[in-house]
Amino acid sequence: MKKITPFLWFNDKAEEAMNFYVSVFTNSKVLGVTRYGDAGPGPKGTVMTANFELNGQEFVALNGGPQFTFSPAISFVAHCETQQEVDDLWRRLSEGGREDQCGWVTDKYGVTWQVIPTALIQMLNDKDPRKSKSVMQAMLQMKKIDIPTLKQAYDAA
Repeated sequence: MKKITPFLWFNDKAEEAMNFYVSVFTNSKVLGVTRYGDAGPGPKGTVMTANFELNGQEFVALNGGPQFTFSPAISFVAHCETQQEVDDLWRRLSEGGREDQCGWVTDKYGVTWQVIPTALIQMLNDKDPRKSKSVMQAMLQMKKIDIPTLKQAYDAA
């Protein structure tokens, strides 16, 4: 068991969101669902928590009501090895949600993700400041990160 588990507060879509995330990310699975009983506070028999794992990271989702909502101040980084992986995650996470700048996307449940290729991190960490600056400037023009465009900026610097 991980020592830190992200806990996501949903109004009433915890199980639906869990099933969506498990379908989007590889090596993921549902761990279990608990339901409200006679003591409430939710209606008896409805989902209270949904526990799931995304690529080895455990999450808990709660149907806690409308008191709290998500903000981009907290986001999850999805590291991608290929452009195909970036494209697939971006498409699936942005469907019904919102595409934002620099690889950020807010899904249909209001959770914010950063879909980031490992190549971007490598180029930004290059010891040649001209190369990393050129890549940063290219990235700032993007919503979904495009590895070939970043590589072109990197090579041109």
